[in-house]
Amino acid sequence: MLAIVMRQRTIRALISAAVLSFVATALSWSQSLTWLGTLPGGDQSAAYDVSTDGSVVVGVAANAAGQDRAFRWTAAGGMQDLGTLGGNWSVARGVSADGSVVVGTAADLDNYSAAFRWTLASGRMQRLDIFAYRDSMAYDVSADGSVVVGAIKNNNYRFRAFRWTEASGRMQELGTLGGDWSVARGVSADGSVVVGIADRPLNSGEHAFRWTLASGRMQDLGTLGGLWSWALGVSADGSVVVGVSKTGSYMQHAFRWTLASGQMQNLGTLGGESSSAYGASADGSIVVGWARIASGGIRAFRWTVSGGMEDLNTTYANLLSPGSYLEAAYAISPDGRFIVGNGYNSQTNRYEAFLLDTQPGCAAHDGDVDNNGCVDDADLLAVLFAFGNTGSNLGRVDVNCDGVVDDADLLIVLFNFGSGC
Repeated sequence: MLAIVMRQRTIRALISAAVLSFVATALSWSQSLTWLGTLPGGDQSAAYDVSTDGSVVVGVAANAAGQDRAFRWTAAGGMQDLGTLGGNWSVARGVSADGSVVVGTAADLDNYSAAFRWTLASGRMQRLDIFAYRDSMAYDVSADGSVVVGAIKNNNYRFRAFRWTEASGRMQELGTLGGDWSVARGVSADGSVVVGIADRPLNSGEHAFRWTLASGRMQDLGTLGGLWSWALGVSADGSVVVGVSKTGSYMQHAFRWTLASGQMQNLGTLGGESSSAYGASADGSIVVGWARIASGGIRAFRWTVSGGMEDLNTTYANLLSPGSYLEAAYAISPDGRFIVGNGYNSQTNRYEAFLLDTQPGCAAHDGDVDNNGCVDDADLLAVLFAFGNTGSNLGRVDVNCDGVVDDADLLIVLFNFGSGC
């Protein structure tokens, strides 16, 4: 009799531990919105890129003197001021996959703008151009941090898109579409595909371009029927390009161009007149940016191949405090989980950078794995067959949401066996 009582107590204790484990892990796995704040004394910030795992965010934030500073944010260390190249401002635009390399633009001692590459290993900015009294800017970096793209003024004081490599230590000018200037805004994961904006001849407007290392030239991506277009982001393999284009009317809309179709797709708006796309997931199936709503304001959007454009403020309304809103989304992690940008934080009464984790929260339950209302043999077998599996996307067999199918899950099923049947 005593043995039976002790066994029951042990089972109940294990179940209680499993429930406590669920509470802790479910909270950490839930969808979340993190306002990144500002630098000490500053009053605003914006995030422009995010590392693959969402642990590093880069962008620009005001300091106590009201000057813009490039920042690198981590959950552990908060917002770090990356400094300047001797001047009074800087902005970070891109980050490598692992978060160890940051690129952007900073003022030098003469207050010219200069493209920089900052590394965690060195802890300082490296100026990428070798010219004094000539402006340059960096906008994006390859996944491994070895290729940087942007724009630099040439000898005729016209901006030209460039591609810089760590191996050569030099900037390669990428040309134009027949006009006077060009700017590179995005680069593929391996650094072989560059996208941006280039001038066309005879005042015929600027068009989005796609340049490849293999061809060594720019491809004109056209427009949505209007005079101009800008390419602002690209998928990991370079086959999907996103940006903004003038339409046939006075409006400008976000577009998604694919190598397969060779055409731009109009992504529409959120009820207003304009929109712009800035970033794409690794496979190009998810696009983020900003769009005007019917009332005239700007809101962050996410577009998917299957669902079209959605207002992130509506989808994640439960994460926003009253009066807060996400204004623009500027980048998305390769797997589509993390989105960064800027918005209004009503709790601090200022515009701030944000990090949105869209990972669905783990839904704990009483052991009804197949969700048919009855905890029975089928549920028990499902857990047994999955026993030992680990990960964050195990589904309902991970009954207590701790990332592993183990004894705790099995005990919950056994304890509730027969319920609802």
